[in-house]
Amino acid sequence: MILNVADRIRYLREKNDMTQTDLANKLGISRSAVNSWEMSLSSPSITNIIEMSRIFNVTADYILSTSNKLLIDISDLNNEEKGIVLKLIECLKGKKS
Repeated sequence: MILNVADRIRYLREKNDMTQTDLANKLGISRSAVNSWEMSLSSPSITNIIEMSRIFNVTADYILSTSNKLLIDISDLNNEEKGIVLKLIECLKGKKS
């Protein structure tokens, strides 16, 4: 289980097949800054947390390790498709009970 911000950032970066340099370039910062976050030597700014939440499609709470909720952007879907996705999620949740 991931318990801190440093591990969460590393996990998300690796899950998305990104190097520290890749993430740094997307954020407009140095690779050493990303490395510093992942080593718990420093913490990302609020701006960088918000931008990482967009890059990784998760909430800022998820990055901050206060939530395990992930975001799925279904805004491109029509209302019928959104309904299907929501029903599928509810069905899958019911199987875990």
